[in-house]
Amino acid sequence: MTTTSDPRYIAPTSGFFSTLADIATERLGSVEGVKPKGKVEVRRAMVGQDILMLHVLREKGLIDPLHKHDDHETVAYLIRGKLRLVIGGEEFIATPGTSWIHPRGVEHFSEALEECEQIEIKSPPKKTWETLD
Repeated sequence: MTTTSDPRYIAPTSGFFSTLADIATERLGSVEGVKPKGKVEVRRAMVGQDILMLHVLREKGLIDPLHKHDDHETVAYLIRGKLRLVIGGEEFIATPGTSWIHPRGVEHFSEALEECEQIEIKSPPKKTWETLD
């Protein structure tokens, strides 16, 4: 379980339900200290004690440079768009309905070949990004 002594801690959502329209959008300035090349926005759809669900929008051409997560794993699902993924040196073109995983400590990269919408789930829930403001 993540605790408040962890600087990347995200407090759980209050209540059992959330609606996307009521969730603030955060424009990413960096992920794991690496600046994306293009526009990416996230919304914290739901945060639990041990899990975080994000709604992610990536503009066409966005490049999420090579990075890794040492303190959590992420699974994702592409709702719309086309995304080039390189995970652990293996390349794949994701289309709607594709799922993937970023295991702890495995380097990964992505490039939005089209405008993309996806769901990401991180466990434990960690704030891995800095916002632009």
